[in-house]
Amino acid sequence: QVQLVESGGGLVQPGESLRLSCAASGSIFSINAMDWYRQAPGKQRELVAGITSGGSTIYADSVKGRFTISNDNAKNTVYLQMNSLKPEDTAVYYCKAEIVVFTITFRNYDYWGQGTQVTVSS
Repeated sequence: QVQLVESGGGLVQPGESLRLSCAASGSIFSINAMDWYRQAPGKQRELVAGITSGGSTIYADSVKGRFTISNDNAKNTVYLQMNSLKPEDTAVYYCKAEIVVFTITFRNYDYWGQGTQVTVSS
């Protein structure tokens, strides 16, 4: 079994910062990529940022220049540093990981965390 545990959400005022963490644990052979998604009330879940095990990154246009994704491969952990937060960043943030698991053979699976609430409000 594999688990993803997110932390770091909370309530902040516009312009402030938060740092989210997501740690993967369990029967992990390797991790190909880890992503952060978010879902605001009444909206579809959207990709915020992603990073491969090699360090290549991708960002949604709405967060470029404000958010930074990073990882610690030794800890199977991904971080999302969120600066200059805006009310429109309010959402539940989810971590997703593409993980290689070895049982009888190697297989790739997508795993999701439980989500962490980020609220930006004055």
